Amino acid sequence: MSYGVKLLVSGDFACFTRLEMKVERVSYDVMTPSAARGILEAIHWKPAIRWIIDSIHVLKPIRFQSIRRNEVGHKAPATSIKKAMNSGDIGDLALLVDEVDASTGKLKNRQQRAATVLANVEYVIEAHFELSAKAAAEDNEGKHLDTFNRRARKGQCFHQPCLGTREFPARFRLIETGEPIPPTINDPPRDLGFMLYDIDHAGDRSSLFFRAWLENGVMRVPAPNSPEIRR
Repeated sequence: MSYGVKLLVSGDFACFTRLEMKVERVSYDVMTPSAARGILEAIHWKPAIRWIIDSIHVLKPIRFQSIRRNEVGHKAPATSIKKAMNSGDIGDLALLVDEVDASTGKLKNRQQRAATVLANVEYVIEAHFELSAKAAAEDNEGKHLDTFNRRARKGQCFHQPCLGTREFPARFRLIETGEPIPPTINDPPRDLGFMLYDIDHAGDRSSLFFRAWLENGVMRVPAPNSPEIRR
């Protein structure tokens, strides 16, 4: 019995940041499996299930656009966060974006950075889920499948799903059973290079990669623990 789902997602912009391009962000050509998993988990996730991405269909031409964004240049220090957790006083956690450096006269915490993002994107995520080791006796695949389909059909989510970064929200729509997947782009086969597969959250939190190919507008994603996945 199959418990796969198909979800159509779209947005005006997307940025699936290459790990080697952290300062001036550059997006991968196609949505990464980890980003797709994040969208599914925003709609329905429990410790009892684990989402596995099977493929990503690209429905609109891959088009890059360069933009400049204002970003906060610093994070709240970890020591201040630990201090606030221990004391219950969050007074020192404030990070003022428009605070001016007295010596230079410039804003201390605001930076403007360039980013190469994707414009006008639309994908279909094909995925399935498995019960995890944390599944209880009352958990079963049918219950979680029904929950996901019901929530996706109504547009419900635990938090707004995004296309790589929070400022690029994702619209989504469930593709019902028996409904055909919309046509994909008709590009020649393309080698997308090594792409981020996911983070090894169950292990040493290292980054996992795979060699991504786009054929007939579809990127197939290897299964977990596949020899195609590299560290």
